[in-house]
Amino acid sequence: MSIAVVILNWNGKGLLEKFLPSVTAYSQEATIYVADNASTDDSMAFVRDAYPQVKIIQNTGNYGYAKGYNDALREVEEDIYALVNSDVEVTEGWLNPVLELFESDTETAIIQPKILDYKNKSYFEYAGAAGGFIDRLGYPFCRGRIFNTLEEDRGQYDDNSEIFWASGACLFIRKDVYRELGGFDEDFFAHQEEIDLCWRAFNLNYKAKYCYKSVIYHVGGATLQNTNPRKTFLNFRNSLLSMLKNLPREMVFPIIFARLCLDGVAGIHFIFQGKFAHCFAILKAHFSFYSLQFKFLNKRKSKKYKNYYKTNSIVYKYFLKGGRIFDSGFNNSL
Repeated sequence: MSIAVVILNWNGKGLLEKFLPSVTAYSQEATIYVADNASTDDSMAFVRDAYPQVKIIQNTGNYGYAKGYNDALREVEEDIYALVNSDVEVTEGWLNPVLELFESDTETAIIQPKILDYKNKSYFEYAGAAGGFIDRLGYPFCRGRIFNTLEEDRGQYDDNSEIFWASGACLFIRKDVYRELGGFDEDFFAHQEEIDLCWRAFNLNYKAKYCYKSVIYHVGGATLQNTNPRKTFLNFRNSLLSMLKNLPREMVFPIIFARLCLDGVAGIHFIFQGKFAHCFAILKAHFSFYSLQFKFLNKRKSKKYKNYYKTNSIVYKYFLKGGRIFDSGFNNSL
């Protein structure tokens, strides 16, 4: 199977200087692309001069993660897409286990590697860890990461297991499935678009899997930090939009209503922390959700919306029961 490693860039020369060397060194099996979202720095000149073997795809604007990848991948014809953030360090042999897993299981459409923290390499990283799930209320969590609690990697998740969503920090997907799904939803712009993509694949009976023998290190927040209210806005809004689009019909109103109420609790928490901009970002997220709700209702195309969760509420288990690791009541085997 042919594979393309595609890195999305916007004004990221410093990240490319730091992390592109590992990608080029350990991706001999792949064709490497940098998809550029109309950068205004000299990052593409750097790539052309330092890495002439890397192919450049030039987008015409800063379209964010979703449209940025959608536009770029129209020009990529390899069998497997490896979508890799520009702040990711890959390791030797990271591609072969993924290719072997795709070849051995034709029902597997999406794969995520083990994602460890670049700044603390013995621990899992927030964005993906050992594979993602969502609870009944649509809150995402991972094996190795529940809310802001990160686990040390002690080999406890060294298995190739089925997951619900794969992290956009490093996501492998079959080209044919990506195109069947229509790629990422461009209304998301960035954040949680990978959960929506995986949810749509799940509703079409495709599998997503975690491949523990493929290891990468992710900085996280290099392009948009957690302290930025813009990130709060996108996460809260896009989570609601994803549920509206993908939930079983009978669950849409009760689940989204519950989430809107819990978002209000989160906003009050931000006020007590003095993070008024983040509270305002939640309000903006809700108004943006309301403005898009009819458009997203029209996007409900699947004939069958499957039961998507095994865990009722990570909010209850984490904050009220004190569960901090995946195995302490979070086991979410599909």
